[in-house]
Amino acid sequence: MKPPPDDFAQRVLRWQGQHGRKDLPWQRTRTAYRVWVSEIMLQQTQVGVVIPYFERFMERFPTLLDLANATLDDVLAHWAGLGYYARARNLHRAARQVRDHHEARFPSTLEQAQALPGIGRSTAGAILSLARGQHHPILDGNVKRVLSRHFGIAGWPGKSDVLANLWRLAEHCTPSARTGDYNQGMMDLGATLCTRSRPACDRCPLTDNCVARRQGRQSELPSPRPRKTLPTRSTLMLAVRNADGEILLEQRPPTGVWGGLWSLPETSPETSPEQWCQTYLQMPPLRIEMLPQRRHTFSHYTLIIGIAAIEIDKSPPRIQDRASQRWESLASADKLGTPAPISRIIADLTNTPI
Repeated sequence: MKPPPDDFAQRVLRWQGQHGRKDLPWQRTRTAYRVWVSEIMLQQTQVGVVIPYFERFMERFPTLLDLANATLDDVLAHWAGLGYYARARNLHRAARQVRDHHEARFPSTLEQAQALPGIGRSTAGAILSLARGQHHPILDGNVKRVLSRHFGIAGWPGKSDVLANLWRLAEHCTPSARTGDYNQGMMDLGATLCTRSRPACDRCPLTDNCVARRQGRQSELPSPRPRKTLPTRSTLMLAVRNADGEILLEQRPPTGVWGGLWSLPETSPETSPEQWCQTYLQMPPLRIEMLPQRRHTFSHYTLIIGIAAIEIDKSPPRIQDRASQRWESLASADKLGTPAPISRIIADLTNTPI
């Protein structure tokens, strides 16, 4: 393997010392727990979006034990809006494993950290290097972009051979001293200068030896994920309100899309809302209004959401007695933890009188 420039790491460290981010909420008190939560939140989510969620999450769950002892409903309620809810479920499961098997202290080895739900090699390396000063390379999306461009690595980083090559480069470039500062510098470079579009090459400390800049290939590297057409699915959601203005919510199964969150009851788009009321609620509706459809795109498909706003005159006893369903006021529904598209539907219903 061609070695990096002798001062590759030193350039990153000097730049980090002068221009890197040093006052993010999880950097002010850099415990393994706080770094861990931030790293999970930052997966597929930008820093500016994460900051207010992180601060609210830390206010409610200031310690690992607070998180481990909380209910999943409470955790999901404080995650609602960030998306990719499997991250929250894994974080909660992992916190309980750390409580039960590691004396409520985040593991000290890479192998133990990687054994926790939701923590891969890069996340484990980031936590242990940033919070404990250990020597571990990382390879998040920002670091992949910096390395791909600097060394001219073609191919989508999701391919196993390309990923293996990037890991070899990450290992080769990561210094044994000040690893945490270097890793933070690489992440900051990718986030602030070596961005996906319009990278600020003129301000980059690595620009002199960058293959992508020398060859004018910044827009080509790293190679994008091969495009595929997302399938489309359809559903009908039922926004049922009783005479008190409360809305019927249903808790989704613990796994799968929006797992464990509270949502609106769903049925097939071919189902008649009138028939659904007779079958499911065992009463006729007073009024039904079909609202405009919504679209929500997941990573693997697009969901077309039909919405039937339904008014009934009382709460059916069979619903009141079921733990997976509950009546909530429109104002308090969000506190349970609802997916962002459902929160928006409920917010719009606030302005739709029954």
